[in-house]
Amino acid sequence: MKTIQAYRFALDLTPAQERAVLAHAGAARVAHNWALARVKAVVAQRAAERSYGVPDDQLTPALSWSLSALRKAWNAAKSEVALWWRECSKEAFNTGLDVLARGLKNWADARTGERIGRAVGFPRFKSRRGTTPSVRFTTGAIRVEPDRRHVVLPRLGRLKLHESARKLARRVEAGTARILSATVRRDGGRWHVSFCVEVERAQRISSRPGSVVGVDVGIKHLAVLSTGELVPNPRHLSEAQRRLRVLGRRLSRRCGPDRRTGQRPSKRWQRARAQLVRAHGRVANLRRDGLHKLTTRLTREHPTVVVEDLNVAGMLRNRRLARHIADAGFAELRRQLGYKTQWSGGRLLVADRWYPSSKTCSDCGAVKAKLALSERIYTCTTCSLVLDRDVNAARNLAALAAKTTAGSGPVAGRGADHRTPLAGLVAVKRQPGTASAGQTGTVPPQGGTTRHAPTAAHPKVTEA
Repeated sequence: MKTIQAYRFALDLTPAQERAVLAHAGAARVAHNWALARVKAVVAQRAAERSYGVPDDQLTPALSWSLSALRKAWNAAKSEVALWWRECSKEAFNTGLDVLARGLKNWADARTGERIGRAVGFPRFKSRRGTTPSVRFTTGAIRVEPDRRHVVLPRLGRLKLHESARKLARRVEAGTARILSATVRRDGGRWHVSFCVEVERAQRISSRPGSVVGVDVGIKHLAVLSTGELVPNPRHLSEAQRRLRVLGRRLSRRCGPDRRTGQRPSKRWQRARAQLVRAHGRVANLRRDGLHKLTTRLTREHPTVVVEDLNVAGMLRNRRLARHIADAGFAELRRQLGYKTQWSGGRLLVADRWYPSSKTCSDCGAVKAKLALSERIYTCTTCSLVLDRDVNAARNLAALAAKTTAGSGPVAGRGADHRTPLAGLVAVKRQPGTASAGQTGTVPPQGGTTRHAPTAAHPKVTEA
């Protein structure tokens, strides 16, 4: 199975190499801003001519927004716009123009309704201070050196890696991987190189064939599995909050830059800023590492994974929980499950957003009308089941896999290969004593439940 995979490695650049990379990133920014200014000038000119009553056939010719058209216009004007263009690789200018072409297309598609999701704004000019330095190479000499400690990129030459690239080198040497592009980017105070690779992956067999797991994400526990396992939430941002506050106060006391007066930042301010950036980068790396380990274990052990379709953007509007929700990384967890289930030959099922997984009893199927968020223990008034609220929701999610078949069409958005419909999956509340013989509820018993003694009003439910 061929798939596109990324390999990311940290770099140890010399001062001269860092200046060269920054020059290429600046060239990308210059090309982006020049093309955007030209597009906006043409759009404004045509709008003004229309306001004057000029016929459409006599308007200023429109400028194509495709990458090839923008690249052609840049090549014709680069000798006048950037006299230094020979000092940088052509891939640097192509990087900025490609970003602009994608942004214009996304904006146009959002206006016409061809793009789903939230509205996309018109592209903006990139500033020197507010833009993350990045440059992408798609042609030329892009390879990993035989010592697996260096990489070669066009115009930048031989760059030293902070870690070994043996995983990528072995695949390239075996002929099961082909490097498509390389992107150099400064992230978290460090320079990284990311290789976009076409990989031939062998079909992986799950360690538990036929296993289904429901995953209920939360803040108290990062993930609660239908097997009863509780994955703790490490809360990396909360743990580092005290040090971040100290570093933030230290930075505020230093003499920083001021564009109004032309004041340049002091060296102490630069060192304090670098410390704060590294602290934030460490939090992001810890979160990324934990999510990768969790999602890799789930997809390798269980062929079918069921998750909820959470409205994370709406949940972040809660000012009391926004920081904790963002620290947990719900969206990243689901994104990683999406492509890793495909790598392992499994499937990811996404329950409907309005499916009452927390309100439904995982034993008898009764649905509560109301369930406060403060009620952490689910108590069923029909079958007297007492169970942790999140474990009950995870079991209901796992039960949906038996009622859903994997779709054969294209992959749905955000990595899900099937979206469970709401109709026919919402449990219907049953009156006590009306369960048919042999009723097993929504999921088979998995242990860890506590029951009250059966009474006449709440007869015991037969389990398989």
